[in-house]
Amino acid sequence: MLIVFLSLDIKVDQFSTAKMLDYEVTVYTANRAVATTLNNVYIKLVGTKGENERKLLLSLKGASAFVRGAVASFTVSSPKSLGKLVLVELDKQPLLLFPEDSWFPAKVEVKSPEGDIYNFPIYRWITDSKVHRFREGTALKGFEDNHHLGRDSREQELKQRQKDYGWDVYVEGIPHCIKVDGPLSLPAEVRFSFTKQTEFLFTANTGLAELKLKGLADKKTNWTNIDDISRVFCCKQTDISDYVQQHWKEDAFFGYQFLNGINPMLIRRCTILPGNFPVTDKMVFPDGCCSLAEEIKKGNIFLCDYKQMDGVKANTINDEKQYLMAPLVLLHKAPDDKLMPIAIQLKQKPAEDNPIFLPSDSKYDWLMAKIFVRSADFSEHQLNVHLLRTHLLAEVFAVSLLSNMPMVHPLYKLLIPHTRYTLQINFLARKRLISEEGVFTKFSASGGEGMMTILRRSLSSVTYSSLCVPEDIAERGLKDVPNFYYRDDALRVWDTINRFVRGILSYYYKTNAEVQQDSELQKWILDIYEHGFLSQPRSGIPQKLTTVDELIKFVTMVIFTGSGQHAAVNSGQFDFGSWMPNTPISLQLPPPTKKGEATEKTMLKTLPDVNTTVQGMATLWLLSQKSSDFVPLGQYPENHFSEETPRQMIENFQKELAALSAAIKERNKSLEVPYIYLDPEEVENSVAI
Repeated sequence: MLIVFLSLDIKVDQFSTAKMLDYEVTVYTANRAVATTLNNVYIKLVGTKGENERKLLLSLKGASAFVRGAVASFTVSSPKSLGKLVLVELDKQPLLLFPEDSWFPAKVEVKSPEGDIYNFPIYRWITDSKVHRFREGTALKGFEDNHHLGRDSREQELKQRQKDYGWDVYVEGIPHCIKVDGPLSLPAEVRFSFTKQTEFLFTANTGLAELKLKGLADKKTNWTNIDDISRVFCCKQTDISDYVQQHWKEDAFFGYQFLNGINPMLIRRCTILPGNFPVTDKMVFPDGCCSLAEEIKKGNIFLCDYKQMDGVKANTINDEKQYLMAPLVLLHKAPDDKLMPIAIQLKQKPAEDNPIFLPSDSKYDWLMAKIFVRSADFSEHQLNVHLLRTHLLAEVFAVSLLSNMPMVHPLYKLLIPHTRYTLQINFLARKRLISEEGVFTKFSASGGEGMMTILRRSLSSVTYSSLCVPEDIAERGLKDVPNFYYRDDALRVWDTINRFVRGILSYYYKTNAEVQQDSELQKWILDIYEHGFLSQPRSGIPQKLTTVDELIKFVTMVIFTGSGQHAAVNSGQFDFGSWMPNTPISLQLPPPTKKGEATEKTMLKTLPDVNTTVQGMATLWLLSQKSSDFVPLGQYPENHFSEETPRQMIENFQKELAALSAAIKERNKSLEVPYIYLDPEEVENSVAI
């Protein structure tokens, strides 16, 4: 009976449209896992002069019209012209034989009887039977949205977005996060794809097995010799991790990591020796070849100060108190341009029981001093440089965008690809890494109470300029340091992003006044200031944007933070940290209080227990894995822009990134340790792992 009714409906429709105006509608279903719907799909076209009746989309393709990757065409008729199309309404209804499912349409394209082409980007899940409205793809700022249908649609969308993307306080004193109970309560549009979800769960659950470490995860004993660590480590080496194992004791490699390891953000040129670091010429230049004052004046002395670790309560692991130092490290640029450590003080306050260790000390005195520095660097890197300055800030940028910007806004179109998976990966990080039962909480020296102390201190020290590569490099006095590949590549990636952003935003914002009167844009930046930087004026983060140039700079920073900067401080974690003695997650004995007592036995007792080591290795391995649906920087599978000019700018951006990638690969051929982490082909568009 149902079949007869549908058949009659088609005949009546065909008869009644003999003298009607036909709109050619093409529906694109995304080519991604489980994007198919077998439900009935309905459409309504809404224009400036009216709307058609809601229409069931029937095709000769039958049930395959809306399968993964399908492109299906339909004719929708109207007794009169609808004028300029403003939006489409889509809904899907379950059939008796097919229960309600989820559908991921990519876009709808409509050709009017007058020959005009209208694009309606969608790129989101439709999981229910409600009516969903999608605007025509031409980007419009709020004050440009003059038609009442557009304004009404915009207001409805923002009202829903502010419900979906609310703010929550995870811990007082750190950036706010999205208010959500779990991954499944996230809006479908920001969840992992089926592919990403499947791979992530598999990788997370098989890390210890993949690394052949499963039998060691409960072994709460010391390592008895370095060879045992080697046997465990060799199960899953990379070329770089193999190099690290061979060279970790060397001073030149220790210095190299401050420039090109996973934390290139702490080192700065020393212009005056800190008062709490009483290094003398006799200590560091015993042959009298030069003086500290001379070398500081020449710009050859560098400082790494872990003062944010000072006084932090260290963790207890396997019922044993752990140790976390706040070292100061002095480095000297040698005549061969290598950066060499020349003095290490392991605590901030000078004292007789806090000696300054030197390369001339005994082998294990000096090696132990460097191990304590590398362990402090693990906590500084993971909590400040990686978690706070990329993950947590990227989440703030994403939530503010998603709650304040309608899909039709040019800033939404520009930034939405750079939020992909960020909200879900951060929820999982809070649950699996830094919660009460998280890996870092249980197995790192800075876990637990100390973690939140460091995060609060770190946020207080974040400045706008430190998030902008050109200013950060200049402020730290590192413009002319040789062999600084992070700087070289980061500046080139930043400049490439900046040119692209300037092109896009200058196309949509012709004057400073347009920036000032864009209320959605101003709400976006204010939310970032209030929820990301907790309204701290000293951060230098703007509370409002008044010029096109200010907007361009801020958006460049947002994109770079979630793409290039995250890649630089995340992707090499297994490379540099899987050989545990190079980056101990925790240390079990206090630092030496006098020289001449450290031995290999002391070192092995100080290094973390077996189970702590393997849990750390498995976590770093997980964080370094690339998903099969990885999207490189500048690639935009979803076409949110409909206008030709921004599309051409995207194409130019991709060409520039490809040229930069080729240049980095060519440079790396001549390097003993290739610096690969800012090669655009290796940089993901967003914080997605």
